[in-house]
Amino acid sequence: MKRTLINNQIRAKEVRVVDEAGQQLGVLALDEAVKLAREKGLDLVQVTEKVEPPVCKITDFGKFLYQQQKKERKTKHKSSEVKGIRLTFGISDHDLEVRAHLAEKFLKEGDVIRIEMRLRGREKALANFAREKMKKFVVMLQKLIPIKIEKDVRKEPRGLSMIISKQ
Repeated sequence: MKRTLINNQIRAKEVRVVDEAGQQLGVLALDEAVKLAREKGLDLVQVTEKVEPPVCKITDFGKFLYQQQKKERKTKHKSSEVKGIRLTFGISDHDLEVRAHLAEKFLKEGDVIRIEMRLRGREKALANFAREKMKKFVVMLQKLIPIKIEKDVRKEPRGLSMIISKQ
């Protein structure tokens, strides 16, 4: 996390000031902006240094740090995850619909889905039937949400699998 400059740590001569309500106060001299913040019992916090003059906000520094950490946690938490949905060889149409709705929920959250169909014993000899079941599931899912097939149906040692994501 980068270091946030407050009050007299700010190096610019002039700063663009935003008050605690979000109203722009315009470009002020640094000492004048710090004085204004202190009169309100708050701190002058540098929000961004990428523009000239840098943008500073009059706010409580502790509250500002808490908001920044909260925002950081939120962005870290929501990374794309691979969720698995397992279909069976003899799955009914209704169960396929239930799984499709679950997959829709995962896709809306931004996750990638790995659809697996385990084949046991004689089911391995009927791999084409299993492929058709998976294609039927994908068509059902496409009616709910637009999807992109990352990896098409492929045979693995224990059955079939494919990976899809939101378009």
